Amino acid sequence: MDHIVVVGASAAGLTAADTLRREGFTGTLTMVGDELRPPYDRPPLSKQVLAGGWEPDRATLRQEAGLQRLGMRLELGRRATGADPVARTVTLDGGERLPYDGLIVATGLRPRRLPFGHDLAGVHVLRTLDDALTLRARLPAGPRVVVIGAGFLGSEIAATARGLGLDVTLVDIAPTPLAAQVGAYVGEMVAGLHRDHGVRLRMGRGVSRLVGEDGRVRAVVFDDDTRLDADVVVVAIGSVPAADWLAGSGIPVGDGVLCDSACRAAPGVYAAGDVANWPHPAVGRRVRLEQRTNATQQAVAAARNLLAGPDGAEPYAPVPFGWTDQYDAKIQMYGWCPADARVDIVEGDPRDRKFVALYRVDGRVVGALGWNSARALRACRERVA
Repeated sequence: MDHIVVVGASAAGLTAADTLRREGFTGTLTMVGDELRPPYDRPPLSKQVLAGGWEPDRATLRQEAGLQRLGMRLELGRRATGADPVARTVTLDGGERLPYDGLIVATGLRPRRLPFGHDLAGVHVLRTLDDALTLRARLPAGPRVVVIGAGFLGSEIAATARGLGLDVTLVDIAPTPLAAQVGAYVGEMVAGLHRDHGVRLRMGRGVSRLVGEDGRVRAVVFDDDTRLDADVVVVAIGSVPAADWLAGSGIPVGDGVLCDSACRAAPGVYAAGDVANWPHPAVGRRVRLEQRTNATQQAVAAARNLLAGPDGAEPYAPVPFGWTDQYDAKIQMYGWCPADARVDIVEGDPRDRKFVALYRVDGRVVGALGWNSARALRACRERVA
């Protein structure tokens, strides 16, 4: 194997490149990224960077000298537009074709958008570092902030904006924040956390349109025609895998890049991170994990399996681990926390906002959640099947 191409200058992409070198690959290594910035960390964007506590460089994952030590050709500000797994080439915008013996796809996600309103000034999404800096610059000039979407990202943005002293409303069609991620029981506790910090919640409400004036957003209109004035609207209604550039290539795509249990999508083609969809051997179904820890763990597995070849590849079967920081709460999740699971408090007291909960499905513990209880959560990990 002489030339490996990594598409995606992301945490997963950088980890894949680093792993390839550590595992002894000495050939040509090329990384393609559609942003001009070198790989950076995304979790701080909705918190430290948005709040102004971090400047952009602090989110960078590897300084220039560290990137140079990888002996890697960096194609930043270049977008991959197609791949040919038969000819083993990746096509870039402008028509250049990069040959490869091995390809790792780590293109991550792109934010979902509303079918209206994104042409108005003051309407934002947050996916990239530049998105975070643009929103950060706008927040002080627009004290009435409406965040549409109360998943992890939207809830963190709402908490950050409220910490800056802004008037914040968090909106979602679900009954509580994080309902899909941790279920309604813990979600109601998250709702209480936001209320206690002065965030107004509009749960169970759909948005029908955004109202603009002179090209700038002025209000959010709900599906019952009620109106909420707004200076800034942040749309955080989820993301979709950035795999559309592979459509028609012969590399299977659906909800992401469709891989086997070893992260292999086609001969010589592997995927890692948010974009990878694979059958989890321990779960018995396909999964796609949007978690920072998975991005690095799966990138290591994909890189090793690419070098090992089909006969030496090993199934990738992680136990998921993720977290969210909101105000003074660190909420950590280990395993699976499905919305329909039975939730039992086994340590601490939710009234103190310091506890561990176990998630059970058919009597089996499938996940654990710790709220300001990192040590107690670690002690419960062995109980997760």
